Amino acid sequence: MKSILVVDDDKLNLTSARMVLCEQYKVILVTKGSQALDFLHKDSCDMILLDINMPEMDGFEVLHAIREIEQCKDIPVIFLTADNDTVTETRCFKEGAIDFIAKPFVPEVMRSRISRALELEDLRLSLAHKLEKKTQEVSDMKSKSRQDALTGLWNRVHTEEAVNEIIAEGVPGALFMIDMDNFKAINDNYGHLAGDQTLKMFADTLREYASEGDVLCRIGGDEFVTFVKGVTDKREIGKHASDIITDLCNKLEACKFETNSSVSIGIAQTPGDGVDFNKLYNCADKALYYVKQNGKNSYHFFSDKMQEETMRANKTVDLHYLQEVMMRADSGKGAYQLDFDSFHHVYNFINRFLNRSGKEVQTLLLTVTEAAGEVVDVTEMERVLELLEQSIFTSLRNSDVSTRYSSKQIMVILMDADHDKGDMVAERIINNFQKLYTEGKVKVEYGIARMESK
Repeated sequence: MKSILVVDDDKLNLTSARMVLCEQYKVILVTKGSQALDFLHKDSCDMILLDINMPEMDGFEVLHAIREIEQCKDIPVIFLTADNDTVTETRCFKEGAIDFIAKPFVPEVMRSRISRALELEDLRLSLAHKLEKKTQEVSDMKSKSRQDALTGLWNRVHTEEAVNEIIAEGVPGALFMIDMDNFKAINDNYGHLAGDQTLKMFADTLREYASEGDVLCRIGGDEFVTFVKGVTDKREIGKHASDIITDLCNKLEACKFETNSSVSIGIAQTPGDGVDFNKLYNCADKALYYVKQNGKNSYHFFSDKMQEETMRANKTVDLHYLQEVMMRADSGKGAYQLDFDSFHHVYNFINRFLNRSGKEVQTLLLTVTEAAGEVVDVTEMERVLELLEQSIFTSLRNSDVSTRYSSKQIMVILMDADHDKGDMVAERIINNFQKLYTEGKVKVEYGIARMESK
């Protein structure tokens, strides 16, 4: 049953209203505007019949006060008045009433007007609900079209718009380009399901470190973008990046992937490095490339990279000086050891020149496995690989190159070597390793193949 609040200082009018309406509606009667407001602060109703001429507060004042109560702003109000002139009628509608009923009440007219008003209110509420539902559906569709299906993060289209809006408001921030090192090896070695779970873990971790207003995005593959809103201090930004890297690397290690995976981040700041998304994205990408070329598993600011380039640009050097600078990081002794991505470029470079050189090049793949009945934990296996790398370094020439493919395998390029020489080198590496590692918990096997030019 719908409820109607009747506000009138005339008790006879209240009694008449109750007699007319009580069979169809629940009727609440009050004699003052203040009483009506007290009731509405605690309870609600479906309609209000409000007398205009009352002491203390007239009907118009009471209506203004009712509309200030959040839960009552849409309750339909019908004025009760003995004045049936045009001025009063016009003011009733101007003040927000949906109708007025003249006194003394004519029961059939009163019931008819109230019934029609409540029907219209039901129709309004129904249409409002349908509109809200449709609006939400459209909003959900728009959100889904702008979200990455796998991780639930925003896609590039939404991120570009959101970041540009923040920048247009004059709010500073930092754009992180975040990339997982050696992610492809996870897909290749453990399957795409494991890769997808890793990407979801990546996204969840970024959410953990996000503050209100930050924008999180998956660009594609293992490439993510975070816009950290409102920060300018480089130490704070650097710590934020370092915390993300540390947490993600710990989680990757907990997954026990034998892929040597880590995390690299390139950082660009607004307004210094750019005042739109695309400029920041390009700058962060260059900073990320710097990290990739300098050991990975770290972060770098584009502004630092630019400062280094500016310093070099302001100092002209000769070729002899530049050659010396490039050679300083290389002792010239032992095999040249590279990370896997850099090794990949060197491998292809050597392969291109095989036809011209006429030389023979061998590739070795050294694999560490647990000896029968032995169980080797991650820490011990890392020590094993370090000793194997040491054995490789001391066993090979300075023209040879090696890389750690995973926590159990190392690949080697032997320049100017035939198959027999490759076997001899492999045996020398294993013998040197066995002198360094005497526990006998692992064994080292190798495969050898000639590098064939394309």
